[in-house]
Amino acid sequence: MGFPTHPIESYRRFVGDGAGCLARRVLPDDHQDDETAERCREIIRAEYAKCWADNTKPYPGVTELLTELQERGIPMAVLSNKPHDATRTVVEGYFPDYHFQVVRGALPSVPVKPDPAGALQIAEELGIPPERFVYLGDTDTDMHTAVAAGMFPAGALWGFRTAEELTANGARVLLKTPHEVVNLFNRAQSDGG
Repeated sequence: MGFPTHPIESYRRFVGDGAGCLARRVLPDDHQDDETAERCREIIRAEYAKCWADNTKPYPGVTELLTELQERGIPMAVLSNKPHDATRTVVEGYFPDYHFQVVRGALPSVPVKPDPAGALQIAEELGIPPERFVYLGDTDTDMHTAVAAGMFPAGALWGFRTAEELTANGARVLLKTPHEVVNLFNRAQSDGG
């Protein structure tokens, strides 16, 4: 669009709240009008659709975590601010051997995170009280969503944000590796939960 670029490292703070927020965050202050932001959002979505898989792969240990959770019969769900179709494509593309009870991206009928509506809707669909969910995420948005939904906010340090951010926004536990998620369930079972 001809605007100044940003260092790649800046995108750790720009992404995570959907393409609309990303567009607003990357645009110069004097180009924040709705028309420019919408044009930028459309360009972002078109580029993402072309290259989403180019440098994307699961974090180390994630597939082992999913295998363990699936073998234990622990229900799994995905809630993303990516468009719904893109979310399903990513999950089906990288995790075809795993059964997620719900895979949900951004839908026009449900507010995006950090609004808790999507998380609460998933809890209702699964018939599981929100307080019985471990909400695993790697951004402040995820922690806000978990807290607002009454779920257990677990911060994933293998993601792309800091421990300080996760803790400041409600993480009750910080996990260094995906395997530590299994330990949460081990502790809950030994505590009778």
